[in-house]
Formats: sequence, structure tokens, C-alpha cells
Amino acid sequence: MTRMRGIVAGVAVAASAALLGSVLTAPAHAETVFGDTFDDGDANGWSRSGGSWSVVTDGSPALRQSSTSANARILAGTATWTDYTLQVRVKPIAFTTGDRTIGVAARVQSSTAYYALVLTGSGAAQLQKVSGGTATVLATAAAGAATGTWHTLALSVQGTTLRGTVDGAPLLQATDSTFGSGRIGLVAAYASATYDDVTVDTGVPTPSPSSSTPPKSTPPPTPGTCAVTGAPAGFATVDAWGQNGTTGGAGGPVVAVGTAAELLAALARVGPLTICVTGTITLPAGMYDVTSNKSIVGVGSTAGITGGGLNIGLPVSAVTTPPADAVRNVIIQNLTFRNASDDSINVQMFSHHVWIDHNDLAQGYDGLIDIKRGSSYVTVSWNHTHHHTKNMLLGHDDANGAQDTGRLKVTYHHNWFDATPQRNPRVRFGEPVHVYNNYYFYNTDTGVACQNTAGCLVEGNYFEDVEEPVTNTYAGPAGRCVARNNVFTGESGTPVCSGTVQEPSTYYSYTLDAPATVKATVTAGAGVGRP
Repeated sequence: MTRMRGIVAGVAVAASAALLGSVLTAPAHAETVFGDTFDDGDANGWSRSGGSWSVVTDGSPALRQSSTSANARILAGTATWTDYTLQVRVKPIAFTTGDRTIGVAARVQSSTAYYALVLTGSGAAQLQKVSGGTATVLATAAAGAATGTWHTLALSVQGTTLRGTVDGAPLLQATDSTFGSGRIGLVAAYASATYDDVTVDTGVPTPSPSSSTPPKSTPPPTPGTCAVTGAPAGFATVDAWGQNGTTGGAGGPVVAVGTAAELLAALARVGPLTICVTGTITLPAGMYDVTSNKSIVGVGSTAGITGGGLNIGLPVSAVTTPPADAVRNVIIQNLTFRNASDDSINVQMFSHHVWIDHNDLAQGYDGLIDIKRGSSYVTVSWNHTHHHTKNMLLGHDDANGAQDTGRLKVTYHHNWFDATPQRNPRVRFGEPVHVYNNYYFYNTDTGVACQNTAGCLVEGNYFEDVEEPVTNTYAGPAGRCVARNNVFTGESGTPVCSGTVQEPSTYYSYTLDAPATVKATVTAGAGVGRP
């Protein structure tokens, strides 16, 4: 089941008002208290009121309300929840008329009493108060939401302030004191829709980084003023497949980019190149190819990419031997990724020698960092991932052994997996997969899930309130894992591991930080603008 399990039962779903209040006043960062991706194929734990609800496949498992002849509500959570943000991906399918709606609900008292953020058939977004079944519009704005297209809705209820965000844009705000607490819901009024990736956390939705994009008059940095910081550790350093370590664009020219057109042109250039990203660049929806020998580096602490994602790899095919033209030698560093329409970063088709370092990734559509289809010699380090459910996948499918067996050699170190419920990472086939000195905080499904013959060494990590820190029996065929010298605090479970794993030290040398120091080290150093 992909919903919160042990920790949810003990901390979120059955939380008392006093406990939740203590969570909400914690100043450090928001905590995810509920999530459902429907990947388990059911909607157990949700209570229905009207409509026709079922889990379907829409790219991945999702919850669909197919009836257009009634008011439909489906509810979850706890009546004592007070201040929180509900975020859901929603795809409108059909509206019977322009004033019919689909959306999400917060502080639900009953099926006829709640606050809602909805999209209308006429293309508007509305904040509503529903009382006695009658909807009162508190605020409205043009949203341009189209049927057949996924949109991300975030409804925040903080005290008497209500905020509505659509696709990362903060469109609506209102004040109302009618409902002070309540459950969450997915709603449809004489309309059909599909819902996925439900999360509830204790923070306010962050605006899309595009809202902070520097004005066009801001000059880009002079080429040569940005450079890759530090050097990789782990598998990205190994000499293999005709590549000696990972150097990215070293030795080539430096170019500054501040627009989508400039970035895409730079990514497509042949030969070594360092690409300096200034400000936040909004890409059209889609994945954009990165060619070999590139360093993509954010300037300062405000550089990033939103809307689209980066693809490191050739087009998908059934070949089982690494081709000579596989993408190689790529560095991505110091960038913020938000609102990707697919993956934020995807590494595929035997791409190798990739270093993904010191980035901040959140609020994407699918994976934040996915590595698959025979890719290898990759290091993922010092990244901060948060406000996202399907975090990092290594090996995309149980049936892909022909490409993946003997490959997918990846190191994950000093990353901050911050309330990301699952895939931290979820591993298939790769060996050895080395997971060391990472900080895991409030991962309500799994930390490391090692499956389908994979071999994972998990050592020197700090797990805080992680339900299943390490497991090789999560779902599907079992893998092998060794967990050693880790710290487990709060309501963390215990590792479920068996088998032996090839030692990463046969490939590279490394030094472990003392696991008790990892939380402080990683929270001080992971993400953008950090040393």
C-alpha cells in the first residue's frame, strides 16, 4: 500500500489535536502527514459519498471519478487536522456545463461542509466555501485549465487564510472562519476527473520558481564566472566504458543562459561545454535532451528550471549492449527544479558517468531523479528533495533485466530525503548500489527499497521517523541488501535485509562520516547555494 502505514497510523491519521499542533508550530520545515499515489491499485482508507470511484491506469495507477450525474466526494484523513496544505494532481475529463467543477477539499466537516479549490468547465479557478451543500465563491481567477490535461492543485488552510495554487501559480486568496479543522477530500460536481499523487503537509505551498525569474534586463554573468564546485565521489569517479571519471564540460567553452531558447541550444551543442544558468528558466512541458560532455551549473542560489525536465540519454530502444554513442560525462549542479511535466532529471539508455550534485528538487510530475535502462557509473550527492512522493527510481521495470543486469551502478551520498514518502531510492537489478551518509526524515512508506535481484549496501545513514528504513521485500521480486552502521531515531522501523552484496570498495575508495553527525552535516550542506 502506498499510503502512510505505521507512522501514519501513529502520527498522522490518528494524531491528536495537541500532537498535530506541535507539528504545525515546528519552524524547521513542513512535514508530510498523508500521501496516496494509488500505486497499490485501491482506494482503501477513503470514504465515498456519491459518484463512481475506481483506480485506473492513466500512465500510472490513479483514482478516477467517472460519473457526471451527481455530486461526488471521497474523503480521507482526520477530523482534527487544522492548518495544512493539500496538493493533488487532477485531470479534468468532462464537465456537463461550464459551471460544473472538479477539485480538492480541506477542513471537511461532512460531504456538504468544507472549503474547496476547484476548476470549472468554463476555465476558471475558484476558492469555495460549501455549507449545507451550497457553494459560495470566495475568490475566482482565470486558470485556463483544459480537459485531458494534468493540473496540480494546492489548497492551503492556515488559520482563517485560504490560498489556492494552480500549476505552481498562486492565484487565489480569501479569509473565512467557518471551518477550523477537518479531513481532506477530492470533489466533482456533475463532472468526471482523474486524481493522483495526493499529499498533505504542514506547510504553505511555495510559488513556482518562475515567479522569481530575474527581469530580462538583468545581464547574464560573464562567461567564465561560474564553474563546477568540488569533485565527485563514488561511481562517477570510476574509469569504465571508455570514460575516465566524470569531468562534464571541463576544457570547453563557457556560455551563460537566461532563457529557454538559450538553454536548449546549449544543451544540444556538440563537445565539452559549461552552461551557466542564471535565474529560473521556464521550459515548455516535456523532457529535453542533454548531449555528452556538459556541465550545467546554476549561478548563485536562485538559478533553476521549471516546467520541463532534463533527459540524459538516447531514445528508448530494446538494445542490450551499451552503444558507442551513449550519452556520457554530464554534471548537473546547483539548480532548483520545480513543476516538471514528467521527470525532473532522467538518466536512461546506457548513459554513464553522470554526477547530480547540490540541487533542490520538488513538486514534479513523476520522478525527481530517475536512472534506468542500463545506465551506470552515476553519483547522486548533496541534493535536497522534498514536497514530492515518487522521489528516485533506479531501474524502471521488473521485466527489464536484459538491459539492467550487471549495470545500474550508482552511489547516493549526503542527500536529504525530506518527507519524501517513497523511492528513496527504489532499486531494481543494480549492484552494487551504494547508499551512504544520507539523512532520511519522515519517509512514511520506505527509505531504501531493494528489489528484483538488486544488491544494495546501506551504511552510515541517519534515519529519523522512517517507517521502513531499508527493505528487500517491499514489492515484487526480492533483492539483497546489507544495512550496517546506521542510526535509527524517533519512530523508525528496523531494516529488513538478507543476502550478500558486492562491496563498493572494490570499485572506489571512500570515507564514511560518523552516522551520528550526518543529520547536522547534510541539513547544513545539501541543496543549492551550499558549499
